[in-house]
Amino acid sequence: MDDQHEFRLRRKALRLRLSGMPLVQVLKIVHRSKAWFSKWTQRFEQFGAAGLKSRSRRPHHQPTVLPPPLVRTIVHIRRRLVRQPVGLIGAQAIQHELEQLGGRVPSLASIKRVLHQHGLVPKPPDPSYFPRPLHVMTGVLHALDWTCRYLANDVKVYAFHTLNLRTRACVQTIAANKQGTTVIAHLYQTWQTLGIPAFLQLDNDAAFCGGYKTPRRIGQVVRLCLYLGIELIFLPVAEPECNGEIEELNGLWSRAYWQRRHFSSFRQVQRTSPQFVQWYGTRYCPPALAGKTPAQAQRTEGHRRLTAAQVRGLPGTLPITAGRIHFIRRVQADGTITLLSETWRVGRRFAGHYVWATITTHRHRLDIWYQRSAQADWRLIKTVAYALPESIKRLKPEFVQPPSA
Repeated sequence: MDDQHEFRLRRKALRLRLSGMPLVQVLKIVHRSKAWFSKWTQRFEQFGAAGLKSRSRRPHHQPTVLPPPLVRTIVHIRRRLVRQPVGLIGAQAIQHELEQLGGRVPSLASIKRVLHQHGLVPKPPDPSYFPRPLHVMTGVLHALDWTCRYLANDVKVYAFHTLNLRTRACVQTIAANKQGTTVIAHLYQTWQTLGIPAFLQLDNDAAFCGGYKTPRRIGQVVRLCLYLGIELIFLPVAEPECNGEIEELNGLWSRAYWQRRHFSSFRQVQRTSPQFVQWYGTRYCPPALAGKTPAQAQRTEGHRRLTAAQVRGLPGTLPITAGRIHFIRRVQADGTITLLSETWRVGRRFAGHYVWATITTHRHRLDIWYQRSAQADWRLIKTVAYALPESIKRLKPEFVQPPSA
């Protein structure tokens, strides 16, 4: 706003009014409101012509300026609290420390202002880019998960779902537990129906990874996948939203099937569950398929089904086969990640960001990769030796993924 122009306009309006011009006409000339004219008339009556000048917009009450020694003390306390392994570091903790010292104790607002002025309040981190496997990997990608419900007599019902993330085709099994053998039986059925994928995405449940009793434990599910040439992708720990597509399927199963019926026995659930699978495959149109059903989309998917003969030919004791196991991990505040019950240092500068860690079994190597955004190139940030506790077997030619995968 031009203060000089406004001052002249106010004087003109009062002069015209004092000359006898009707107020309505004065307001038309100066293009202002009646309230505006009333305000400046009162100012003129109280302070004369000087009252028509704009007043300073500076706040009447300035924040209390803390003496420099007190400011230095606040900064020192903050830095000391940050270095401590345990405890709080905020304004309230600093205020408590000042109370213990005695003397002047500033308000929380004053302490926060000092922290901001000295750059001691970290900016909130930007949302970290999450490298979704479907966008990173080429080839057929399945996602595996389970959900649990209870019958009236406290009997548990586990629904295992595996989803082809491209076609949304689904295989479901109903089980009374989630042991490793149950998971493997579900996978056999999946691969005999949807085919053997190039990749399998799943969470870090002990039934999937083999448990956490000892470091570098390669469980039976992992061994089976490696034996069939499938690369496992373990998603971030305790972040179910990263497996959103199959979480949506779990919720759909609950809404469209479980909540619409009353089940008197586990056997009844097993007997009727194919009705949901049939409806889902042939009548439900997932939003991602633009009007197609999963069954229609799956017809265009090339796949190699697992045969009964191949299942019978699997060794009783599965070896560790040459292949790759992937882990997507969010780097902790101390710059570390954990996989297979071991902690690995990545670097504090990556804290809060996702990295992609890959164990190549036959090379006894762990590679850790980072991608800043979907447009950025992948960058190898760490390679370390990763010895496994037994010899590694070669992948059989019959399970080598075709080039198109």
